[in-house]
Amino acid sequence: MILRPDYIEKIFAYVDTPFVKVLTGVRRCGKSTILRMVAAKLRERGVPDEKIIEYSFDSLANDGLKTAKRLYDEMKGRLAEGGRTYLFLDEIQEVEDWEKAVNSLMADFDVDIYVTGSNSRMMSSEISTYLTGRYISFRILPLSFKEYLSFRGHSENYRISDEFARYLRYGGFPAIHLRDYHVDEAYNIVRDIYNSTIFTDIVKRGQIRKVDQFERIVRFAFQNVGKTFSAASISKYLKSENRAIDNETVMGYLSKLESAYILHRCPRYDLQGKEILKTQEKFFVCDPAMRYSTIGYSPDSVAAMLENVVYLELCRRGYDVYVGELPGGEIDFVATKQENRLYIQVTLQIDSDSTEGREYGRLLSIRDNYPKYVLRTDEFAGGNHEGIRTMHVADFLLSKEF
Repeated sequence: MILRPDYIEKIFAYVDTPFVKVLTGVRRCGKSTILRMVAAKLRERGVPDEKIIEYSFDSLANDGLKTAKRLYDEMKGRLAEGGRTYLFLDEIQEVEDWEKAVNSLMADFDVDIYVTGSNSRMMSSEISTYLTGRYISFRILPLSFKEYLSFRGHSENYRISDEFARYLRYGGFPAIHLRDYHVDEAYNIVRDIYNSTIFTDIVKRGQIRKVDQFERIVRFAFQNVGKTFSAASISKYLKSENRAIDNETVMGYLSKLESAYILHRCPRYDLQGKEILKTQEKFFVCDPAMRYSTIGYSPDSVAAMLENVVYLELCRRGYDVYVGELPGGEIDFVATKQENRLYIQVTLQIDSDSTEGREYGRLLSIRDNYPKYVLRTDEFAGGNHEGIRTMHVADFLLSKEF
């Protein structure tokens, strides 16, 4: 079990606080493992085994605890006498009305509760209704590039650019980095994650009847990662294939993909008007391998996946991320966190004066003193251009400066 210390540190800041710690994220991103890591760290700090209770609700062994009352009674009977008991409840969404049991346990006993969940009932909007201000949510993502390198277990004799190219191709689902899978074998694993998410968490739970239509929307979103589009543009695309669908249904499908953590929505932000725009958003996929395993790999998709991994890294680090809208074009990312702000352009390479002017010129047009970056994957001389920092994408992902 390879540690993911960044998540452990964030979660441990809330140990013994009166909040339910909720870990959410796409299937197989590592939530269950992180839950076990937190329990193990408590043991290292001297908490005895009898005060740590762990349950996984996707196990047949716990199939009899699928209602709130049964769960409550089971936990009540196992709580340690004297002192706090720590409850770790994995895939809690499998328990009907789980939030009632959790609320009652918090109110009636001295407990510290940690739960994980993968489907739409574990979105923040739903949890806030169920737990009414008594929870802290942690969004778990597949492996970062830094975590990926840790999983790979390299000595110092490796080329960072080669590993980054592999990371971009294989993605960050932990299961495919526990051994050296061929890329086709890795994509088979990720395709199974996709299928179980689509058909269990979305189609079945959401009672979607037109499955083929829904899958076409998924493919459209995957094919257009990093591009702005609207529900109307998807409707127009499907209409061209003689498959009529209204805008409201399209938006509903996209929301379901967000709820299952397959897609992440990135709104546009008007840098002059200083307001969030409600149309022509971008969507990013939870992991590059999710896209490649379902619609195939092609070299011309690499630029979009570069944006995708940068977007996910900014999310990991707690930034709110937007597409910056300017009169003369767009800034790939405007990332904000409290009083901090970053402006970022991502490009595969700069091989002409016009490309250089486009990537740097838009950033230079922003007249403030917040950090500005151009991220690329080709070779370049120097690291600063009129105050704009130029970095290789891999170095940015590993950087501690933002």
